[in-house]
Amino acid sequence: LTGLIACMIDIAVEKLAGYKYLAVKQNIEKYTELGGLSISLILWAVLNSAFVMLGSLAVAFLEPIAAGSGIPQIKCFLNGVKIPRVVRLKTLVIKVFGVICSVAGGLAVGKEGPMIHSGAVVAAGVSQGRSTSLKKDFKIFEYFRRDTEKRDFVSAGAAAGVSAAFGAPVGGVLFSLEEGASFWNQLLTWRIFFASMVSTFTLNFFLSIYHGKPGQLSSPGLINFGRFDSDSVQYNLYEIPLFIIMGALGGVLGALFNIINYWLTIFRIRYIHRPCLQVMEAMLVAAVTATVSFAMIYFSNDCQPLGQDNTEEYPLQLFCADGEYNSMATAFFNTPERSVRSLFHNPPGTYNPVTLGVFTLAYFALAVWTYGLTVSAGVFIPSLLIGAAWGRLFGILLSFIASSQSIWADPGKYALIGAAAQLGGIVRMTLSLTVILVEATGNVTYGFPIMLVLMTAKIVGDYFIEGRSRIPGLQSVPFLHWDAPPTSHWLTAREVMSSPVTCFNRVEKVGRIVDVLSNTSTNHNGFPVVSDTTENDEPGKICGLILRSQLIVLLKHKVFVERASSRLSQRRLQLKDFRDAYPRFPPIQSIHVSQDERECMMDLTEFMNPTPYTVPQETSLPRVFKLFRALGLRHLVVVDNENRVVGLVTRKDLARYHVGKDGLEELHLAQT
Repeated sequence: LTGLIACMIDIAVEKLAGYKYLAVKQNIEKYTELGGLSISLILWAVLNSAFVMLGSLAVAFLEPIAAGSGIPQIKCFLNGVKIPRVVRLKTLVIKVFGVICSVAGGLAVGKEGPMIHSGAVVAAGVSQGRSTSLKKDFKIFEYFRRDTEKRDFVSAGAAAGVSAAFGAPVGGVLFSLEEGASFWNQLLTWRIFFASMVSTFTLNFFLSIYHGKPGQLSSPGLINFGRFDSDSVQYNLYEIPLFIIMGALGGVLGALFNIINYWLTIFRIRYIHRPCLQVMEAMLVAAVTATVSFAMIYFSNDCQPLGQDNTEEYPLQLFCADGEYNSMATAFFNTPERSVRSLFHNPPGTYNPVTLGVFTLAYFALAVWTYGLTVSAGVFIPSLLIGAAWGRLFGILLSFIASSQSIWADPGKYALIGAAAQLGGIVRMTLSLTVILVEATGNVTYGFPIMLVLMTAKIVGDYFIEGRSRIPGLQSVPFLHWDAPPTSHWLTAREVMSSPVTCFNRVEKVGRIVDVLSNTSTNHNGFPVVSDTTENDEPGKICGLILRSQLIVLLKHKVFVERASSRLSQRRLQLKDFRDAYPRFPPIQSIHVSQDERECMMDLTEFMNPTPYTVPQETSLPRVFKLFRALGLRHLVVVDNENRVVGLVTRKDLARYHVGKDGLEELHLAQT
């Protein structure tokens, strides 16, 4: 299914972008002779804005969670945070529609990132054997209706998305392991690999039919870097330092990208939070992108001869002589994927150094501004395109300095290394990105330089600012990183826990349960169950932990002590009843409890978790953090020496502390 969605996106973008560029090209050619090229500019800007407006309206008004690439949200979901609506069918539909509109609208975005989110939604939906959006239950896969199983499937969906996007099944598995899943099961490895393999095969097979060559499996992913011949991919020992320098440059530029985008995101949270303003900003960026592209093509005098083997899709002559085309138009007058491919493979001399330099600066600014708009879009392809442009420029400058055309003759090699450095500097992935790029290029020769460049880019980038993992913090999501904050070693559980704790007795009055669950100010999810409270109103000893969702199912089925004794023939509650209610448990307001029923009692002993994890008050914060991270906890009960409940540590308590110690008010900003 993920492969088919990728196929649909690819065909739709190709068709829409083709019609748009053809219309603008014909218009430009018409007005180059007659004068009045401003009409062509207006046409281009209006077409861009119209596409982007449709995609942005859908995202802003129908499903805001579909904005961006979706990778941070999926990462949070796999970390154990339940983000509302992140894996719904409606989110998938808006995501696919939005990404088609934003790429066809000419924004500096890619369609590869959203494929990861799309794959995750497909996996989450298929694994449950029903659609809660369509209210259709197929009565299959009921065993998988719980958080742990669903999380494993979402890991597989994300991997299938990477596999479809880049034609890299091994890279997909490693992406899920390195970047996605916070919890990994050994059995997952081969299962996810199988899912990734099927995904890339499906896309390959259906695209071969679309291209009129059924059975010729030559386009394994949405992005095709083209074939790198073994003769042209040689490198020598003395080029290794140059690759390291390129990696460092990629790290610096990646850090700059993240810093600017971070402050831009804070600005958007503060001032551009209304949907209508978000749509207007997206349309403005689309129009500015068209204007900048047009201006740079217009003022560029970099003309190249149009040879027999030319692969340009839409060669623009503009003010060039007959038989020549404008080289700047190759970079801008194309979908970003095609531009990357031409930078990798066009022969030496195709691009003027000034063209590449100006293009890099302009596209970098556009990409920074575009990432974070209320549209469905990824950052992979813009990063590759920026890196390929300055990498190719680096190669051309080297050939000038060395004034020899032997080893420096192929600037496409440096374009690939530059693309890897830039992408590594922004997303800070190492292992999975190496394999993805090696699989996408179809050549292992560059494996070592790519590894070297990605490691250097990560080390240099991390020195300045962490990668895009700040986004969960900005969106007020309690995301837990791998390690506890370095300043937390002298803090204890007592200092971060929430207290007093709302507890229930083993046998609790129904009226009190309903009141606690209905209280909007205490929207808790887990409640410690204690032996009866003492006369001094101190909490009793810990007996277990029960979840809000479990209590709602118990209330819905009226599992009261009085009923059990009066009607012995009543059906006992089964695990299936809890699974059928998963994942959208009904709100407490929808459950009717009469005045008489409020006086009944409910025995929680049978349904609670009798052995919840607990820690003493003096436990160090790193220890608490490790328990949360390794066990995937949502609540951790803090007890005193007599095993009485004194507090409860939640993910929010830990995440708030983690963010606060950075000296950055991210959570506070996001909440205000």
